[in-house]
Amino acid sequence: MPKTKPKTTTKKTAKPKVTVAKSRKRGRPKKSEAVETVKKVVVEKQKTKRLTYLYSVGRRKRAIARGRYYKKGEGKFLVNNKTVDEYFNSLELQNIARSPLKTLGLKLDGDISMRVLGGGKKGQADSVCLSLARLLLLLDISHRPQLKKSGLLKSDARVKERKKYGLKRARRAPQWRKR
Repeated sequence: MPKTKPKTTTKKTAKPKVTVAKSRKRGRPKKSEAVETVKKVVVEKQKTKRLTYLYSVGRRKRAIARGRYYKKGEGKFLVNNKTVDEYFNSLELQNIARSPLKTLGLKLDGDISMRVLGGGKKGQADSVCLSLARLLLLLDISHRPQLKKSGLLKSDARVKERKKYGLKRARRAPQWRKR
């Protein structure tokens, strides 16, 4: 008897049929109507939560300060949800952070909220200072000559230079010896 190969059958899997039930029978709204109602609810929530504020950014070395000024407020000045006195321990850093307000002699009726990331405390204080100066400039453009004269609108671009290979630091060469 001759040998025959056994038959291999490949079963084709049938794609499942998708049936959409008519929404009126079950009492549910159509999909498009449901999406529209959800969008309306989201928009209404956003309108109620939205607070108007002015926004600015200040940078120094590796520190970045993102500032917000809320027009409706009690005159609070917060840095990372703490008061300036709590966040910056030394009096020197507190003075640096508040320096734009001191130069203009302002007492604000709105709230200032700063979010600071990266860097050390000194760099953070400088970045808060720049961000605050830019916020005050957005509030009233007539403050520009005073802020510019005191140098508070300048961004200090100096950063640490990278270390180069073959050297101890960015420029410090290893000690040379004759023998």
